[in-house]
Amino acid sequence: MANLMDLLQGQISEGLVDQLSQQLGGADKKQTQIATQGILSTLMSAMAKNAATPDGASALANALENDHDGSILDNLTGILGGQAQPTNTRATNGMGILKHVLGGKQSGAIDMIAQMSGLSGDKTGNLMATLAPMVMGMLGKQKRQANLDGSGLADFLSKSVNSATNKQQEMGLIGKMLDQDGDGSVMDDLAGMGMKMFGKFLRK
Repeated sequence: MANLMDLLQGQISEGLVDQLSQQLGGADKKQTQIATQGILSTLMSAMAKNAATPDGASALANALENDHDGSILDNLTGILGGQAQPTNTRATNGMGILKHVLGGKQSGAIDMIAQMSGLSGDKTGNLMATLAPMVMGMLGKQKRQANLDGSGLADFLSKSVNSATNKQQEMGLIGKMLDQDGDGSVMDDLAGMGMKMFGKFLRK
């Protein structure tokens, strides 16, 4: 089974990045692309962390079973752009998803990704809420296709994060942000690294 990050990146076409940039009020395309990568990495890491406990894995499996069957991926540009709505509105409730996935870490995640990408905090928050349903939809699709239970989901997410960490330097920092106690150390690290951990995307 492919890892979740590769599957998600396969959905991010140049046309979709253009659409997301326009929805953010004409945001810089490169900044949008960098922020998108950061958001996908952060949400995947947060889901893996949440699913690391039996209760968390069970709650995630139930949410996917009830609300995220992957059908959002069939018309991703239409749904993310607001031109179409799935029959289950919870499938596209990005803010609700973020509340469950990130909890009190949401503002820290937005600040981190905004600094990484150069996108403003409010646009980063809007983009995160837009992309969250896609992440849940992709995870729900994998659950359905592979018949994963809570334990299987936890294993899939853990392997996905480990695979991505080996490829992406920023994954380690995201993990630190999710574990931090609010002392601001991650922001210090960001400043020290030039706040451009996704710089490789600028050179594409």
